[in-house]
Amino acid sequence: MIITVTNQKGGTGKTTTSINLASYLAKLGKKVLLVDLDPQSNATSGLGFSLNGKPGLYELMMDNSIPLSHSIHPTRSSQLDIIAGSSDVAGIGVELVNMERREFVLMDQLQSLSHLYDYIIIDSPPSLGLLTINGLVAADSIVIPVQCEYYALEGLGQLMETIQLITDNLKPDLTVLGAVLTMYDRRNRLSAMVAKEVSKFFPGYVFDTIIPRNVSLSEAPSFGKPIHDYAPLSKGSFAYRKLAQELIKITHP
Repeated sequence: MIITVTNQKGGTGKTTTSINLASYLAKLGKKVLLVDLDPQSNATSGLGFSLNGKPGLYELMMDNSIPLSHSIHPTRSSQLDIIAGSSDVAGIGVELVNMERREFVLMDQLQSLSHLYDYIIIDSPPSLGLLTINGLVAADSIVIPVQCEYYALEGLGQLMETIQLITDNLKPDLTVLGAVLTMYDRRNRLSAMVAKEVSKFFPGYVFDTIIPRNVSLSEAPSFGKPIHDYAPLSKGSFAYRKLAQELIKITHP
């Protein structure tokens, strides 16, 4: 199953969710591939990985002379592989503009890999450009992290319109698995208000698991570790384990 984690608004915990969801799915025994589609490559560095000249996402999408398998690299977890990002990814959106089937490039590549994995998790850019559209078209389902802060719902309408356009014109069977509330502070009345509004916005499509605001979740990427390696007993670690379990229950791969 291919799942794209997306929200064109920055700072929603999208990459944190991608890294830790993928890592916990692997820890729970699933074979997982993490695809870093964001030009900032934070999912790559957040796992402590560096391409160091090896092929990655750019080569997967733009260089047919390199076998697909060369762009896939193991991580510290035996169950988790990565197609890593680099600074070259920023140019993909421009190079795609004049290509045939430009919205389907990533899908075409990942379809040939999907039988090797229980889950492929795509960390998409905080935008609605061609890279993100490739991530949405490649996916079977979408997970939307929503930050529990004042402007949380800003842009979600535009995102849902984009998803509707994609289902109408490019990928009819694309589904929204649900929204994940992130950076929740139970001491803050605003967090509770946002949670209520998100439930109204996505009736029946909000994960039960809520990701708390947690210092360890913010620190872990700078050490190149997922939360279960950096702070396994933290609230953030427990939350992402629960989210992975909930996802498995919903999708039954």
